[in-house]
Amino acid sequence: MPIEAHFGESTPWSVGVEEELMVLDGQTLALSPRAGELIAAGEDAGHAGLFKSELFASALELNSGVCERAGEARDAIAELRRVGVELARERGLELAAAGTHPFSRPKDQEIVDEPRYAEFIDYAGISARRQGVSGLHVHVGMPSAEACFQALEATLPWLPVILAMSANSPLLAGDETGLASNRADVLAQLPRSGALPAFRSYEEWEAFVDRFVRLGIAADYTRFWWDVRPHPRFGTLEVRMPDQPTSLALTGAFTALIQALCATVLEGEPPEHDPAGRGLYQQNRWGALRFGLDAELFHPSSDRVATASELAAELIELVKPAADRLGSADLLEFDLARTEGERQRESLREGGLKAVCADLVDRTLSSAQ
Repeated sequence: MPIEAHFGESTPWSVGVEEELMVLDGQTLALSPRAGELIAAGEDAGHAGLFKSELFASALELNSGVCERAGEARDAIAELRRVGVELARERGLELAAAGTHPFSRPKDQEIVDEPRYAEFIDYAGISARRQGVSGLHVHVGMPSAEACFQALEATLPWLPVILAMSANSPLLAGDETGLASNRADVLAQLPRSGALPAFRSYEEWEAFVDRFVRLGIAADYTRFWWDVRPHPRFGTLEVRMPDQPTSLALTGAFTALIQALCATVLEGEPPEHDPAGRGLYQQNRWGALRFGLDAELFHPSSDRVATASELAAELIELVKPAADRLGSADLLEFDLARTEGERQRESLREGGLKAVCADLVDRTLSSAQ
């Protein structure tokens, strides 16, 4: 049956941002299962619904609400970071933004006591318990279901480039694994992850999801953990690819980039149906999570390869006209020589794992002030 949809009910290209932050013990800087206390305190402080729980009790989700401009979303998140840190420090806690915690082991962390999470753990087992990772999700308002599907297919080939640009999880459970994004690797362990199948239309996507729901394999479309997906209940395209930035400026930059990319691709013709392109995507996704900006990737629209850093520069130029029209061109500032993950590696060499955590804590707040 058709999925309830609200496309076209918000301004086209409106944006909503979800950040996933880590709650840390103020002394040890290890993960602490006390996000629920911050959510309750946030409600008391007038921020009901803007602080939310995640699977792990040490994860705190921040929600910008619906914003017209990327800069507005960045400012909303800045205020939530500031309030969240204040509430955390009153309780002997800290907040940190990154794709993974440098040394706490995800599988040892407490799960939030809610039926939906218990069901997920029962279903996915150790694959679920490994999901102690944090990402930036950007929702972009779509004028119609058809526009949402076109934007999804046209933005998909660029998402590994965005992953490479955002790589901010080189450490996992105390190990420097050699991956630029351990988060992307961990997410790939879930069912229904990575790129969605090559559907021909929104209706095909809808029928596919309905089959899973009707036969009891998935509760609804939010149980599909693809890198990008339609979100008809919000009337948006939801891009879930970036690692969680530590710098608030990068949260703003990726929001502006994704918003402008959606606007740009919908000015062109719909992409051709290309099932084989999913194989190229899978290779590019792996290359980006392994090597970051140094990855050699298939070009999204021509028969050649280029480094992720070269493609990132091309992507920024591609979306600048749309970003100008959307009032967000000034946010498109990226360091294409070094990711935030590289900074984590440098901190590790200089001071060890706790020094990495301390730097993440400091920059999570200082970049929002």
